[in-house]
Amino acid sequence: MKFTCTNLEYLTMQHFGVRQNIIVPNVHWGISRWKEGIGPLHECDVLILSKSGYATEVEIKISKADLLKDSEKLHGHDHPMIKYLYFCVPENLKEIALEVIPARAGLLVAESNEGPIHRAFLKQIKSPTQISKPVQWNEKEKMKLLHLGCMRILGLKKKLSKNLTLKK
Repeated sequence: MKFTCTNLEYLTMQHFGVRQNIIVPNVHWGISRWKEGIGPLHECDVLILSKSGYATEVEIKISKADLLKDSEKLHGHDHPMIKYLYFCVPENLKEIALEVIPARAGLLVAESNEGPIHRAFLKQIKSPTQISKPVQWNEKEKMKLLHLGCMRILGLKKKLSKNLTLKK
């Protein structure tokens, strides 16, 4: 099976459990703590916020070129508000990912079985290492993340209903 970014976002959300965590894809603005000297959060392909208020970032890569280019990002996926970092890749990128992802990052690999019941799933290949002093998210930040998630729904609905015409 050829995996797309959307497939891997879906599998990531399923893997981390939307009933247990706040999970929002494509977070790229709105989260910072300027008063405490913590600048804005970098773009996260998938952001998972646990009940205890700690965040996990999942960086999704579907091509070797994109995976190799990730090391050029200035932020390096380092932010005090991100406790754990994972990379999520299709099975064909597993070996190169193990070579190039940051040492502290975990690795999730998308696999599928082609049996009578076709199923795709993520397998954790490598566990992440927690950053030394992760920052717990406060209620205002949680609400902002929920707001961003709700805004994401509008964009997805628009994409799904692209042929919709509104009557006056």
